Amino acid sequence: MERATFAEGCFWGVEETFRSLNGVHSTCVGYIGGHLPNPTYKDVCTDQTGHAEAVEVEFDPAEISYGELLKVFWETHDPTTPNRQGPDTGSQYRSAVFFHTPEQEAAARAFREELERSGRYRRPIVTEIVPAAEFWPAEEYHQRYLAKRGQSHCHI
Repeated sequence: MERATFAEGCFWGVEETFRSLNGVHSTCVGYIGGHLPNPTYKDVCTDQTGHAEAVEVEFDPAEISYGELLKVFWETHDPTTPNRQGPDTGSQYRSAVFFHTPEQEAAARAFREELERSGRYRRPIVTEIVPAAEFWPAEEYHQRYLAKRGQSHCHI
């Protein structure tokens, strides 16, 4: 098994998207990239901790490649809006790939460069590609939030 960590706005819908993919064995929503140890949702929502809402994905590379996960990441949010996705604003909603290996970093950078060259977006891509830091799981009520409510996606 390998790990991948992505931030693309509110983690509820992101988790559901990745959780539904064949080859993904588990997901966990949480906080990454900040300076406060063991942050809570309330802490992160102050926009003062530096954390992003993110999803940690455990996947089997024999069933789904990291490249396929990147494709889903880039296609399921707007990577040109700094600190915002839909109605959610703040640095906790930034677009970021938190890489765990040099190979993940290279793949993420190559994918971003290819998208930039494609002209698909009118604005520059602002997605961060940074080393994975300590991942703090979110409170239990956030885990599989949409699935617990019988929903498959957020309202946005």
